[in-house]
Amino acid sequence: MAINKELYERYKAMKAAKGANVVTGNCANSGSNSASSGFKALSSSQNSINTYSATEQNVQTQQITQETTTQNWNNTYSNMSSNQLPQSTSVESYSSSSVSYQPNEEIKAGYSSQFVGMNEKIQTTQPYTPSEPAVPYTGNVQSTTEHQTPNVYKFALIGCPLGHSLSEYIHLAGFESLGIKATYELIETPPEKLVDTIKYLKTSGYSGFNVTIPLKLPVTMFLDEIDPSANTVNAINTVMIDPQTKFLKGYNTDVAGFDRAIPKDIDLCGKVAGILGTGGAARAAIASLAMRRVRGMKLYTRNVSNTIELLNYLRKTYPQIEFNSYPIERIRDLSDIDILVNATPIGMAGISGGYSPVEENELRTLPAHALVYDVIYNPKKTLLIKLAQKYHYRTVTGMDMLVYQAVEAQKIWTGRTPDFKDMKIAALENI
Repeated sequence: MAINKELYERYKAMKAAKGANVVTGNCANSGSNSASSGFKALSSSQNSINTYSATEQNVQTQQITQETTTQNWNNTYSNMSSNQLPQSTSVESYSSSSVSYQPNEEIKAGYSSQFVGMNEKIQTTQPYTPSEPAVPYTGNVQSTTEHQTPNVYKFALIGCPLGHSLSEYIHLAGFESLGIKATYELIETPPEKLVDTIKYLKTSGYSGFNVTIPLKLPVTMFLDEIDPSANTVNAINTVMIDPQTKFLKGYNTDVAGFDRAIPKDIDLCGKVAGILGTGGAARAAIASLAMRRVRGMKLYTRNVSNTIELLNYLRKTYPQIEFNSYPIERIRDLSDIDILVNATPIGMAGISGGYSPVEENELRTLPAHALVYDVIYNPKKTLLIKLAQKYHYRTVTGMDMLVYQAVEAQKIWTGRTPDFKDMKIAALENI
């Protein structure tokens, strides 16, 4: 299947990241260096996994210079209880200089097919429709009244590093708006600690958790079911834990988050989208825009040859849409673009803040009705957004997408819709 090689290479790169300082054992963030352009600023900051924190870009294998880790995944899996991860003999192993991991048959089957065609746990392979409500949580997370004992429910975010995260403030505000007593913790989890963290969450009374980079792909190996919302994005960012069976179901709420942030009066049917980047945020945008029935998408990337498999997959998944890729550094004319989406880290505070992925002169070639959408939420207004507003284009910032995806996560966990405004205010107060 077209995308399997990419999934494996991404996962292998994640395991090797420690040796290349993409992910360090203590989740250190090395910051950024000055550069003369947005792309140079991005390149100088690729030793930090925070480079892709807000835009969920794929970790490319060419960035990894060596493979070292202190965790033997094979031994760790063998220590897990049978009801958490049934063991069986495997005929295939994934190895590096210091790691030998042999997945069991269930993991291997899911790893090879869960996103292209999905695995047998998925009942449909239709693209995710953001307007469809998520399956509500059927557990016992309920609001409390004066006549009830106030239970406190536990949720968390796992990933590494988490110092930049606003999730705690956003989710606590959401739970408060629902009258739910809940905690929300940030659990620093580098890839080599993922097994231990999953075991801890399942056995310590958590009702669900969010997932951020670099764990959005490897966490799928621990899930009992994957929702179709993750079908195109190839990533999990929300997990529900059944309180009785400890059954884990994974979702992706980024598609719905991206979609809901688009102004309601914007009709993109039959229009053309320009998407800067091809990582996780870009895929969320693609899935959303496909549901809005755009007629074409132009993907702008630093390496066009690396998008061949992605283009083949997208053309097969959305045959009614024309997909093409172009070098992002050579953008000259955007006159046929109706919505321009920045899904790269260029413009992010601490990475390449003060830079724009599109030069001012090129941005001005957009038609007057165009919408400029930047998925970056820190700073509140990136240089791209400021330039777009200077020339009177309509704009959408990443803050609304960030909050809306959290709203969708809470709908999954509780079956109820928290107050968006309360959650956004909490995010803005703590950014």
